[in-house]
Amino acid sequence: MKYVIGIDLGTSALKAVLFRADGREIASATELLTMRQPKNGWAEQDPEDWYRAAIAALKHVMASGGVDREQVASIGLSGQMHGLVMLDRAGAVLRPCILWCDQRTKQECEELTRCVGSERLIEITANPALTGFTASKILWVKHHEPEIFANCRHILLPKDYLRYRLSGVFATDVSDASGMQLLDVPRRAWSGEMAEVLGIPLEYLPKLYESCEVTAGLSEKAAGLTGLAPGTPIVAGAGDNAAAAVGTGTVQEGRAFTTIGTSGVVYAHTEKPMLDPRGRVHTFCCAVPGCWHVMGVTQGAGLSLQWFRNQFCGPEQAEAEQTGRPVYTIMDEEAGQIPIGADRLLYLPYLMGERTPHLDPDCRGAFLGISAMHTRAHFIRAVMEGVTYSLCDCLSVMREMGLKAETMLVTGGGGKSALWRQMLCDAFNLPVKTAGSSEGPALGAAILAAVGGGLYSDVLSACAAMVKESGDCRLPVSENTAQYRRCYEVYRSLYGQLKPVFQALLSI
Repeated sequence: MKYVIGIDLGTSALKAVLFRADGREIASATELLTMRQPKNGWAEQDPEDWYRAAIAALKHVMASGGVDREQVASIGLSGQMHGLVMLDRAGAVLRPCILWCDQRTKQECEELTRCVGSERLIEITANPALTGFTASKILWVKHHEPEIFANCRHILLPKDYLRYRLSGVFATDVSDASGMQLLDVPRRAWSGEMAEVLGIPLEYLPKLYESCEVTAGLSEKAAGLTGLAPGTPIVAGAGDNAAAAVGTGTVQEGRAFTTIGTSGVVYAHTEKPMLDPRGRVHTFCCAVPGCWHVMGVTQGAGLSLQWFRNQFCGPEQAEAEQTGRPVYTIMDEEAGQIPIGADRLLYLPYLMGERTPHLDPDCRGAFLGISAMHTRAHFIRAVMEGVTYSLCDCLSVMREMGLKAETMLVTGGGGKSALWRQMLCDAFNLPVKTAGSSEGPALGAAILAAVGGGLYSDVLSACAAMVKESGDCRLPVSENTAQYRRCYEVYRSLYGQLKPVFQALLSI
């Protein structure tokens, strides 16, 4: 029996999972990570923390999985997108990684738009200049940390820094590279025009691969630290959402999924590059060679509920410690006692600015309609509904573009909540299914590894063999759909009314 490993480098944790070639999970390990916010709107991590986490997780799955290291056919990588890792000539990290959710680069985005032109930016990169993307981060370092910029010789994405440390090879895949704003997305190649605008040589960028291609072999050092065999193939892998698509079998036209992780995503597969001229959703290369995906993103999805839990749910956390029940299960039960609309309490999930559809790094979270009758349970429900409405914004734009889905798969930590799944089902007015595995991106990375390792001929056949559905399917309740629609219309009106307030807050 052959095995594959999928590594998923998230924002809050790194996970490594050992799978059998048929998709059955054998062993997994999770290493927690911390995010630093030195200033309001900033977000950074130390790349060395990722490497230490990867070594520990790989060592654990090999020790606990009980498999012969020679039977591990290959390793796949998935990870948080858009982060900027800068290395010097010797391969040393020059500064902490600026993460996907960092919002410091508004001026640099404006500069990119002036230099390239908004229409040309979308023609080349399929997206407008966004604060989350890597290109504007490079410009920020150039402007604010010129010595670091001058010493930079390699630019990597987070998962690709792991590849470098595990193999010594500089490489990336087209799906993750699509979020850098340095890739010609329709042509699936680096853009010399964009590199010139940023003032960097193309050789600073890693070699490009399709997601299921082998890029490197595990080094002797990494093999000794993890228990894997030296030379174990490492495939290109994919950005977290493209990997999650593979892990859920969303690899054919007409399929879509929603993820509620730290951020929230609505994702649809397409066999041709479809562009929103207003840039409200992202068009990226996907992990299936020759295909693309369209993706709407809300910055503060699971982050919103995590933030509320940490700041205000002391009693629920105490109960969880006493009973051994998950705190989110307790919060779900409380929210489930509150009616749709949370008795006229609304939440805007803009804790880290917002992408779809507003493209606004300066907007911030808000509760509207607070009254003396509202309890903590009302606020929990309002947070979950606010994230749901933000995901409805994503789906609405995609429907405008002509993208259709007959059903919606739901993944991520938030997708474990039956209450949240039913909210999405009713608000989207679509049947909602859950994947058989909760390992989304890690499974997707492993499937890509299985193709690169020669266990399957292509991504579609690997998905057919390795992806299982749970059998759980929820249908929309028409009465609930009507109620959510009324709340959503009020929600949609709030951003425009509050935008001047968000701007005024900047002057305080």
